Amino acid sequence: MNVNDTEVIFSILAKEGYERTESMDEADIILANTCSVRDNAEQRIWGRIEVFNLQKKERPGVIIGIVGCMAERLKDKLLDTHKVDLVAGPDSYRTLPKLLKGITPDTPAINVMLSHEETYGDITPVRIDKNGVSAFISIMRGCNNVCSYCVVPYTRGAERSRDPKTIVREACDVFSKGYKEVTLLGQNVDSYNWKSEDGSESVNFAQLLEMVAQVSPELRVRFSTSHPKDISDEVIETMARYENICKHIHLPIQSGSDAMLKKMRRSYDREWYMGRVNKIRSVMPDCGITTDVIVGFCGETEEDFQMTMDAFRTVCYDSAFMFYYSERPGTLASRKYPDDIDIETKTRRLNEIIALQNECSRKSNEKEIGKTFKVLVEGPSKKDPDQLCGRASNNKMCVFPGGGHKTGDYALVKVRECTSATLICDLVQ
Repeated sequence: MNVNDTEVIFSILAKEGYERTESMDEADIILANTCSVRDNAEQRIWGRIEVFNLQKKERPGVIIGIVGCMAERLKDKLLDTHKVDLVAGPDSYRTLPKLLKGITPDTPAINVMLSHEETYGDITPVRIDKNGVSAFISIMRGCNNVCSYCVVPYTRGAERSRDPKTIVREACDVFSKGYKEVTLLGQNVDSYNWKSEDGSESVNFAQLLEMVAQVSPELRVRFSTSHPKDISDEVIETMARYENICKHIHLPIQSGSDAMLKKMRRSYDREWYMGRVNKIRSVMPDCGITTDVIVGFCGETEEDFQMTMDAFRTVCYDSAFMFYYSERPGTLASRKYPDDIDIETKTRRLNEIIALQNECSRKSNEKEIGKTFKVLVEGPSKKDPDQLCGRASNNKMCVFPGGGHKTGDYALVKVRECTSATLICDLVQ
């Protein structure tokens, strides 16, 4: 989401004559687009502000701005440092040119108003990816779920879905420019539900997926992130029907304990979640499933944690984003539940689930040995520039000999061996 927001910001500023530079030493304006989901992300920004201020000391007049979720959450604290000239929340990017013009040495600029309508649907993002193969398209903003641990509803506001016609137009535009893959983005992408102003038309997520898939069979379609409660049978069956809709679903479980899920306000229980996994695998047996998990949440017992470990063994995810609980000020959990699991226990549990997931990832990859995949070439392998890399439909990374292929090509590869993170492949001629 932040990559896509950054592309929107560049588009808005470019229309006002600003040019992007890769060198901080050349910049008249330095912006940091921020995330508040975890404390660690915010701590890194405080450190970056100090780095930015070295530029200000060397070149008076440089403007330093913090945009995004941290700007929304910590607006006053940021301005109180007297080291930040601009604070702009996620729904205020259209006003950036005006805000920048109003800044003086003694007058910072701020706009953190949240919107019920803003989707930036009419703005064509300036793509900042390096390979020209994969593009992000934001289809909705905000979140209505208010999970007890999550700061997103307070920093990005309520859900609103973008007009599907603008989404399809953007997908057509990137495909015409040579991109071969789009990823549809939303805080809860599968809760997308657009309605026309007069109520005569509506488009749900499954219908939108189909519309984007129909742009071209040569355009791959991915999406992230899904909420388990919204992965409908219609979405799963639409994915199965179109070869160019990638067979990968990121399905955050967060905990395998019903007690924790209830306390987290996740609006599903373990049985429901496993039912969705079973439905996905019954319709698409080779679909990749990845997840997010939080260990050490408020009051998590050893039994609760072992239920999460058991859930990981049951599903055997292809990969996972794993964290221990980081209390976010202002959330329901911070107001209602004490953060009562000590850091040593959190760290141990995190290390245990990482070790288990590494085993699961290897087992999952070993099942692919001998299979043939159609891979979209992303570029040279980081570890061996003589090899190419790219993802299969199930989102698994494949490494293989070049054989004349180039970035953006499709290649057929056969899996020879694997690590826990990568499929080692041969080209199929």
